[in-house]
Amino acid sequence: MTTSKLTKGPDDVFIAGRRTIKDWRAFRPAFVPGGDAKSWATAAQDYFEARLASRYLTPIDTLQQNDSQRGEGFSIVAVQCSLIEFLESTIQGKSYRHRRDGDPQLGQYEYSNSGSIFESFLMNRTPFSGEFVTQPLAHDFYVSVRCGLLHEARTKNGWLIRAKSGSRIIDATGAQKVLYRNDFQRALLEFVAWYKRALTSDSAVQDAFIRKFDSLCV
Repeated sequence: MTTSKLTKGPDDVFIAGRRTIKDWRAFRPAFVPGGDAKSWATAAQDYFEARLASRYLTPIDTLQQNDSQRGEGFSIVAVQCSLIEFLESTIQGKSYRHRRDGDPQLGQYEYSNSGSIFESFLMNRTPFSGEFVTQPLAHDFYVSVRCGLLHEARTKNGWLIRAKSGSRIIDATGAQKVLYRNDFQRALLEFVAWYKRALTSDSAVQDAFIRKFDSLCV
């Protein structure tokens, strides 16, 4: 029986732009860690970048293009924070699982603490690591910006959101700390460009990428 447009099956779920679970399973054998760089360039373009564009980057760009500075910054940074967790969990090849008391232990490539994933990105990934030089600062950003925005649409503990500085992504030198959202976005795009290059040549990055996208298809 063929699947009509109105009765799509689970394998027809979109995971990256117009790419579906079915597409991933068909092309996955070509994505071998340490394998052909051209195949991995396809993975970077058709799966990694396509997922980022449709779910994060295009929505952020739409908000920036229509920026009246009447609250768009909160939405932009909320999406950026969601993107950070996806980027770091992808480079680690991990998937999130909510774990309650009594649930089975987490698997080797599962996590339930978003804070550790978020802080790892800020402290270890260029260019963010040059600004988030201590764990307390990364943790403060997670609690006061990420959690504040996602749970209450507000920042806490002296953090402010401003459009741009022209050079810095944050200024945390005083009691009043500032996130420059447009500069932060440029830094995120810089990391995305690095990751796409790494995905064509780094077998560890490739192996983690496969784990992550396999988990999106469960």
